[in-house]
Amino acid sequence: MSPKANPAKLNPLQLKTLTLLQAIARIPDASSPTPDGDVAITAFPHAHGDHFHLGDATVSARDATGLENQNVWSALARKGLIKCEWPHQIALTPAGVAYDTGIADQILHSGGHH
Repeated sequence: MSPKANPAKLNPLQLKTLTLLQAIARIPDASSPTPDGDVAITAFPHAHGDHFHLGDATVSARDATGLENQNVWSALARKGLIKCEWPHQIALTPAGVAYDTGIADQILHSGGHH
């Protein structure tokens, strides 16, 4: 792992959650830019069975437990990657949008059924 990898020292659940929030932020119907440069998440995906879809990617529900975890939201907010009001509002900061989690290819699976 390079010395620049994961500079915020996010744990695995925080990394997965940030990766998913970044993917949601790229979906126009699920996010919107805010006047202060953040990207508000306006809709979370709904799981069916053991997975859900983010755009053209499939995600295992077990990789998404942090989306509904107050401690994960709080940790990401402390590190300046999101702004939130649990459980009502969440937005990625510019730092959160730009953060390279390095795991998108591990949890966002292209292909599969639609």
